[in-house]
Amino acid sequence: MARDASVEPGMKLCRFDGKFGDDCLGLVMDDQVIDVSRALDSLPAHRWAYPPGDPVIANLNQLAPRIMELAGGGTRHQLQDVALRAPIANPGKIIGAPVNYRAHKQEADDDVALHQGGKVMPIDEIGLFLKATSALAGPADGIRLRFPDRRSDHEGEVVAVIGQTVNQVAVKEAMAAVAGYTLGLDMTVRGKEDRSFRKSCDTYAVTGPWFVTAAEIADPGAIIVETRVNGEVRQQGDTSQLIRSIAELIAMASQFYTLHPGDLIMTGTPAGVGPVAPGDVIEVISPAIGTLRTAVS
Repeated sequence: MARDASVEPGMKLCRFDGKFGDDCLGLVMDDQVIDVSRALDSLPAHRWAYPPGDPVIANLNQLAPRIMELAGGGTRHQLQDVALRAPIANPGKIIGAPVNYRAHKQEADDDVALHQGGKVMPIDEIGLFLKATSALAGPADGIRLRFPDRRSDHEGEVVAVIGQTVNQVAVKEAMAAVAGYTLGLDMTVRGKEDRSFRKSCDTYAVTGPWFVTAAEIADPGAIIVETRVNGEVRQQGDTSQLIRSIAELIAMASQFYTLHPGDLIMTGTPAGVGPVAPGDVIEVISPAIGTLRTAVS
């Protein structure tokens, strides 16, 4: 049985580089970031080999009071003045959910550029996939197209962040394992290679802008997500349109492997997937979470 991984009070946490240092822990409040990095001094000391899982997420309940204590006197930065990195620094796994929006399943069936002449298998048959953790990037890192002569597509998504170790969890208990949410770009090179191979290029798993604890999300089953390229709306949807819900994805993944704190589950992308080119600016927007903005090079 999964214990409740949520943290009270709700908060938005980011990882940022600022004028006073890199890899800082920040508490996001309105248009400011408060440096609460001293809370990291409370993390347990470990010798090699390190335990699985992201240490901040694994110890978030213990860190939260210290974070709120530091918020009153921490150095404040304007969001526009910091470089936002991937909010979860050390995910053990990045898990993807293929064709998990009904409308995207239809467009994948209809567009040869997406299915590459093969059959688009439903998620219940093909299951989930893994992206290499080396693909992880933050908004400030940008996306570096690995093969300029091949099509690379944007896939904006809601990302669930696992908050505790779970194995073979039931659907009805799965949401208790969620620490919170962020947004993601599951970038994809089109081609004949295996899906995981084509989705694991460096910088092809962009997450951000920050991590929002589960207490901040009123209804995980209705999180709106929109993707824009150079201001043009390309994708729109919400998590009520998922073929397999967030709870079902967690349960499905945990049947095959143990999930650890900080593991990321990219929940699937709505219809409107399309190519990007150097110079493009991609935004993944959710009123409940924030705006992930990154550039393509």
